[in-house]
Amino acid sequence: MIAGIDHVAVAAPPGSEEEARRFFGGVLGLDELPKPDTLAKYGGAWFACGDQQLHVGIEPEFAPAHRAHPAFYVDGAERLAAVAARLGAAGVEVIWDQELPGTSRFYANDPWGNRLEFTAG
Repeated sequence: MIAGIDHVAVAAPPGSEEEARRFFGGVLGLDELPKPDTLAKYGGAWFACGDQQLHVGIEPEFAPAHRAHPAFYVDGAERLAAVAARLGAAGVEVIWDQELPGTSRFYANDPWGNRLEFTAG
């Protein structure tokens, strides 16, 4: 029935599209995808993330998600450490977590305080 996830959306405050491009495109290296003309009027930005997409949607009454979050899979512990280093170099706090046996992972927040997880198996 359900074959997978097409995309994950995170919310951002109005006027934050350029910040989204700097963070998700620049710091994390995700390629921006064009939004269909019918949806571009709502703002935000879309990014490729493996075979799926990350949608940054504009929320007029924005409040960050502290518990709900996307989890980004990174291929290997060395690459995971490199992502953590890139985030740290950009001034983003990285919080490593050891609670899931057999998995290397850490948490960080996007520019608006939404929780993000990064994991390698």
